[in-house]
Amino acid sequence: MATVREPGNFASASLPRHLVRGAAGFGSLAGSVLLLPVTGPVSLLLAPVGLLVLRGCPMCWTVGLVQTLSRGRLRRECHDGRCELRPADGAVRPKAEARP
Repeated sequence: MATVREPGNFASASLPRHLVRGAAGFGSLAGSVLLLPVTGPVSLLLAPVGLLVLRGCPMCWTVGLVQTLSRGRLRRECHDGRCELRPADGAVRPKAEARP
């Protein structure tokens, strides 16, 4: 029987912390390119810092943002080798729009 592997967790402890990481990471990446004419190749040292702060790549940060936003709202349930995402108990569900 095959085991189901959980996807990587890129989420942060809180949304503000994740946004600060994003600002620092994307700022370092942009700075490494934009400062190139001023400081020369030394500015490229900011690129690895930006990738480290973003935990590998900009897409990893984006996946972490989605995980941070959905934390506590969705729960993964697996039964008989089949997994589904369901709203967590106590999660705020959007109200259905009233039709006139």
